[in-house]
Amino acid sequence: MCLAIPGRVVRWLNRDATFAQAELEFDGIRRVCHMACVTDAVEGDFVLVHAGVAICRVNAAEAQRTLDDLARLGEFEDAEGEL
Repeated sequence: MCLAIPGRVVRWLNRDATFAQAELEFDGIRRVCHMACVTDAVEGDFVLVHAGVAICRVNAAEAQRTLDDLARLGEFEDAEGEL
């Protein structure tokens, strides 16, 4: 199973179509990701990232829904370990 995580575009580092890179923020953590599939994204946009590659843009509401679901899964895993 593959999982893509939403990240917010903080700043572009390289906008070349082949080697596009941007700094993205994931819940306070910043990473550089490959952006060739989403060169139309602008700072502040949310993109889904799989294996360091942004694969598509998503709206802020969808990104927040996914982040909330992931947080709930983490809480479930924490509670499961206490049983």
